[in-house]
Amino acid sequence: MNRLSSLSIFFPCYNEAQNVERVTRAALEAAPQFADSFEIIIVNDGSRDRTGQIADQLAAEIPEVRAVHNRPNRGYGGAVARGLTEARMEWIFFTDGDGQFDIGEVPKLIELLDRGDFAVGYRMKRADSFLRVLNARAWGVLVRAVFGLTVRDIDCAFKLLPKSLIDGIELQSEGALISTELLAKAARQGLRIVETGVNHYPRKAGRQTGANPAVILKAFYELFKLRRQIRDGRQSN
Repeated sequence: MNRLSSLSIFFPCYNEAQNVERVTRAALEAAPQFADSFEIIIVNDGSRDRTGQIADQLAAEIPEVRAVHNRPNRGYGGAVARGLTEARMEWIFFTDGDGQFDIGEVPKLIELLDRGDFAVGYRMKRADSFLRVLNARAWGVLVRAVFGLTVRDIDCAFKLLPKSLIDGIELQSEGALISTELLAKAARQGLRIVETGVNHYPRKAGRQTGANPAVILKAFYELFKLRRQIRDGRQSN
């Protein structure tokens, strides 16, 4: 199995007190199997529950774990952007803090690096409600048409990318468009994006917030703003 010399793993968390320790320890157990050195970053995005406190406790207990806090809440995109900028290692992997993905499947992404620069997962069977899946499919069709992306599951929170990409661009999305912006700017930089199927599991605790109407409206606003930036060559890189 291919290994990475160094890897930053991070996950954004908003009110994930029931999940954050489980996800952190799963990452801690899996990472030595595919990375020579690693760090785990918990991005607490202004949580109102005990997420931040638990994150700080884990960071104090485990040398490989760091906790960073957005105050106030910056939204999903802001949390992902914070994790990307906090990462110190050569490669960056991120997933969500709700535990719906298996970090043990990261080697699937690593194996793709022989023929690509940016490895992304797609959910083979999405463990969400029918309405959420339907909305995601419609959004994906729109985004692929606007930006010419061929990735089948743009918002899948299972991505492995080089830190050099983040060092060369400026991410501006604060909402659900963050993955679209990341992929569109990577493609514009000439990176080869490759993908593989990964498992997606039902949420064990907590509740999702991405379907909030305000989140959806913000995503549409950012979509057309990003299209104008890229069309006009204002990629902020």
